[in-house]
Amino acid sequence: MSNSAFNPATTASWTRLKTLAGNAPRIEDVIKKGTQFNQHPIKVEGLSLDFSRHGMDVDILNSLLELAEQSPLYTLREGLFSGAAINITEYRAVRHPQLRNSPATLESDRLAIKNLSERIRNGSLRGHTDKVFTDVVNIGIGGSDLGPKMVCSALREFCIDTIRVHFIANVDGAEIRHLLDGLDSETTLFIIASKTFTTQETMLNAHTAASWLGKTLKLSKPWASNHMIGVTSDRERARTQGINDANIITFSEDIGGRYSLWSGIGLSIAISIGFERFSELLEGGAVMDHHFRTAPLSANMPVIMALLGIWYGNFLDVQSQAIVPYCERLNLLPSFLQQLDMESNGKATNRAGQPIDYRTGPIIWGQTGTNGQHAFFQLLHQGQHLIPVDFIAIRKDRTSSPEAHNLLLLNMIAQAAALALGEQSEDAHKNYPGNRPSSILLLEELNPRNLGMLIALYEHKVFASGAIWNINSFDQWGVELGKKLTQQLLSPDRSLLDKATLRLLDIVQGNG
Repeated sequence: MSNSAFNPATTASWTRLKTLAGNAPRIEDVIKKGTQFNQHPIKVEGLSLDFSRHGMDVDILNSLLELAEQSPLYTLREGLFSGAAINITEYRAVRHPQLRNSPATLESDRLAIKNLSERIRNGSLRGHTDKVFTDVVNIGIGGSDLGPKMVCSALREFCIDTIRVHFIANVDGAEIRHLLDGLDSETTLFIIASKTFTTQETMLNAHTAASWLGKTLKLSKPWASNHMIGVTSDRERARTQGINDANIITFSEDIGGRYSLWSGIGLSIAISIGFERFSELLEGGAVMDHHFRTAPLSANMPVIMALLGIWYGNFLDVQSQAIVPYCERLNLLPSFLQQLDMESNGKATNRAGQPIDYRTGPIIWGQTGTNGQHAFFQLLHQGQHLIPVDFIAIRKDRTSSPEAHNLLLLNMIAQAAALALGEQSEDAHKNYPGNRPSSILLLEELNPRNLGMLIALYEHKVFASGAIWNINSFDQWGVELGKKLTQQLLSPDRSLLDKATLRLLDIVQGNG
């Protein structure tokens, strides 16, 4: 059977896993045995994965590993790192790992990020009135917003004090107007981050910014000023818009938006934490790349995480996955991973374009602990949904007090134990059934290198899941129809719109 037509549900391992799912061991029993396969964390430098709180035994794991061995995982993984066109619906390679692993071939791209970020940080690039920039506004959406914003928030300990970095994504005009009201146009720089330089939301916000610059600084050509930077894969379109060529940073069309923080889209990161630490972020990603590419599947952190997700989603009828970082600086990580996973693996056809009859991507959601404990943990503990949890914690935190950080970690440990083991009570209202699975990802400390490893870990987990399901994790055709209909709604010709949509339009516009 060719890789493109591979159907995991027809394999002997899949059939065996369906049988094993009917008699899976309880997590409590797995923990009590103490000699099981998953009692020792997988470690990659300053990051470890503890997956001992899952109702799995050797037979289940071996069957999952066999499923992975039979899938296109090896072939697609090699294509990922060699630059093969594995994004088959867009006829493209997938090159974000090369951003972390090929400094020689990408030297000019990295140098452009380095030079521009350092000129902004040291004040040699100045605004129209010769003042240094104190505020940088990244205007982008999706991957051009979520990744850089998440990293800047997570690494705020390393941010420069003299420059504030802001992010505008939503086309909701109230947000950018509110932000601009608090900024000084003489010291404000805008980064227009758009792969195509045509993204509707981004360009509308960019025009709002340019109009504000033109009005407040009396600029006839605000786009051509040093206040506007373009980051795109289409240099010519940015030029046509009016941005000076020296203020344009480009990246390859083979870099998907949700994987683009490693590219010029990460300019705001380099400005915020410095190019040296931005490079450390990339180095951490490269460490995880090497692990993913070389470690045996049974000790491969991204593969194990992918197999856990497949076990729950395809054999235990689980539909969602909670991400709970016990670190407030990682508060944007659940949203970032939501896009990464759901936009990549929310698919209903295999790589050959054939409909599939097995579940693919899970629903990803979550927020930080301990806040989540006072919000949705009631359902995790006593609800009727089985929801695996990824707990993420930092072992050492210089930015916190020892007392507060210790309490934070103890809360996470307690929640993982309570979910796994539960507690029996004669009062049915106070009974905790337990047997609720969770993994613990522990970073030695939250620094650029370790964060790079964590992000790349989830990228490869998503990739491995998609390879085993035999779907294309690198297109996102599902978002295109809404964009097309928006254009039809903007058009004077509404003959293609259905009656219900036209009726709703009239109501929204006050005509109904």
